[in-house]
Formats: sequence, C-alpha cells, structure tokens
Amino acid sequence: MLRVAILGFGFMGQTHYQAWKKQPGVQVVALCDANPNFVQDSQKTQGNIALNKEPIDFSALGIYHDFNDMLKREKLDVVSITLPTFLHADFTVQALKAGLSVLCEKPMALTAKDCDRMISAAGKSGKKLQIGHCLRFWPEYVWAKNIVESKTYGSLRAASFRRYTAMPAWSDSWFADESRSGGMPLDLHIHDVDYIQYLLGMPESITSYGIQNKNNSIIHIVSQYEYDGHLITAEGGWAMMPTFVFEMGFTLILERATVVFTTRNQPTIQVFPAQGEVFTPELPQNDGYFNEIAYFARELQGISQPQIITPQQARDSVRLVELEKKSVQTGKKVMVKVNKAK
Repeated sequence: MLRVAILGFGFMGQTHYQAWKKQPGVQVVALCDANPNFVQDSQKTQGNIALNKEPIDFSALGIYHDFNDMLKREKLDVVSITLPTFLHADFTVQALKAGLSVLCEKPMALTAKDCDRMISAAGKSGKKLQIGHCLRFWPEYVWAKNIVESKTYGSLRAASFRRYTAMPAWSDSWFADESRSGGMPLDLHIHDVDYIQYLLGMPESITSYGIQNKNNSIIHIVSQYEYDGHLITAEGGWAMMPTFVFEMGFTLILERATVVFTTRNQPTIQVFPAQGEVFTPELPQNDGYFNEIAYFARELQGISQPQIITPQQARDSVRLVELEKKSVQTGKKVMVKVNKAK
C-alpha cells in the first residue's frame, strides 16, 4: 500500500487528493499546509476548471502545518507537492532526501537551474520524481498526439494552441509576484509550451511577442516555434476581464483533416475530415489530473508502461519559457540549444 501525503491544500492540493484516493493500492494518510485554517478554508477554494469534488473526511487524516513535523510522525512513501512555485525546488529536494518519491505540480521550478537541483536530488536518492504537466494526460491532447504520430490524416502542417483567463482571483498575491510565480508565462502558458515539446520535441528557435504590465511582467504572449516543416504557434495570457471564463484549446491543420478543440464548445473537440462527416472522437471520461496521478501510481508500483514525461523534459519546458521571456525583452528570435544528453 502506497502511503501518500499532500503538501499544500489549495485548489491543486484538493485536486491531487481526489485523484490519489481513487487509485488502487494507495492511501492518502496526511495533509500539510502552513495555513492554520486550511481545513475550513478548503470549503471555499476556487480554481479555473470545475471538477467533481467528493467530501473529505479530515478525521481520517493526519493534519499538519509543518512539513518536518509530518515527516517525523508519518510513515510515507510519496508526497504530492502543490505549493506555490517558488517553494517547489526546496521542498522537492527535502522530500527526496527524506526518502520519498515526489509528484510536484507544474511548473517544475522558477528557473532551469532550480530544476537541475531537483533532478540531481532525485538521482542521488533513487526515488521517483514526476512533474504534473497534466496536458500530456488530458484526453483531447492525448488523442491529438496519437493522431499526429500515427499520421491517420497525413502529416501535421500547422498547429496553434491557446489559453486565456483573467488574473487568478482565487489565490493570494503570490500569483501577481513574478519572483514567486514566474508570472503568466511560467504559470499558465507553460502548459502549451510543454505540450508542444511533447508533441514535436525541442524547437530550433523561438520568437515571442508580449504585452507587459506596469511592473514589466508579461501578461499576454504569442510565440512561434521553429520546426522543420511545421508552423507552430501558442498564445496565452491572464489579461482577460474578470467576467471572462477560462478557455483552452488548439487547432491542428493536417494534410487530410482539421481538428479543433476548445473548452467553450460542446462537444469540446471536432474533426473535420477531407472526406466524410464532421465527427467527435470518443474519449475517456477521466481528466488529466486523475490520469497523471494514475500514471505515477503505476510507476511507483513497478507496472510497465510507456514513458510519458521525465524530469528533464519538465526542466526543458521551464528553459523554453525562459527563452520566450528573453525574446519578448530583446525583440529578437532566440535560438534553442538542445541538451544532447537528454
């Protein structure tokens, strides 16, 4: 039986809890959050995607406000780290050194240098480290990758990805503080950056354009990624008005079909083939959060499965966002140096 603790119990912590408790051979035994009122506050937590939430029996869980105290008192195998981004690296390293496997929410860390510390700690500990890039597990995105790789409708010619929301209003000011969140590109836009890397590998170069606020933080970004034979763009931002409802989506232009996905439509995904009727593919009902945790649980249980994400790939996504920021700041194309040891 895998014994799991969750560090940080806001929206993502509760999301991880709901997914972990549904996994076979897994028991969530403890929760930890520095907020002394996190149990009560969990009833009013908000996020950008509505998910089914089942009641939490807090009486069956160890409740902690100090990570060290939890490590001393609980016998654990794995911890989900769903803390603000600036805390990811230090707590991941601490957990790995304590002999725990770690599922850390995206982005991996504030900088590629911090990611390297986490990767090194995982290597020395011999424990598993996975970063929560949920789009690699989201049904529509999984289906899209399979279609591109199988060339069911021919080769991919172009693709665009988009992700829009208002400035997060369900959290305290750490989101608005770029030194703690990495800003919009690292917190929001990295979802699509990581998926593009997953779909096509590392690009040769990046050209990005951005809108900045009075603090010179990028609040909206449009990026073009250079790949041989493909025109790939991604746009994202949290400069929308408070009444705007979160939206994510993509468009794939294939040789013999167009695929459109948007959370604003029902059905969310449609395929427009060169021949035949427009249709919606049948997809699994579980969301990407559940699927990524199911994948990690199987990994910890020694069940053989295809490799979907590595810490190095998550680190590379942070590096790509760093290069996007550089392109916005300089107004120039930025070349991508690919780590050949990957």
